[in-house]
Amino acid sequence: MPPESETPAEHFARTGRDAVTYARQVARTAKARYERRRGENAELAKQFGKGRLAGGETAPTPSVLRNAAKRFRAGAGLPVPALPAAADLVPFRPEPVARRPRVGDDDEDFSQSRIMRRVD
Repeated sequence: MPPESETPAEHFARTGRDAVTYARQVARTAKARYERRRGENAELAKQFGKGRLAGGETAPTPSVLRNAAKRFRAGAGLPVPALPAAADLVPFRPEPVARRPRVGDDDEDFSQSRIMRRVD
């Protein structure tokens, strides 16, 4: 609630200044957080190297992960689905059929004289 001596215009201006001040504080906090995280990420990248995990080993390949999943499912008594063949993954697309040129396009005259004809 504005003080009694404050006019609506002054109240509006003060509210605008308060909003700008708040937005600047939020932006400053977000920028500081971003810089801190960026520094932490750079440090982790230096420490462990690109593509390496915390233990020093390299990231597992899809085939290693797939084999681990198969062992887990087999050990838990779950069904292990067979992977589809590569030919089954991409659907076959027949060659597009070439269209014959249309003959007798007299019924599709889009000239201005026919389009702009005045209808009474």
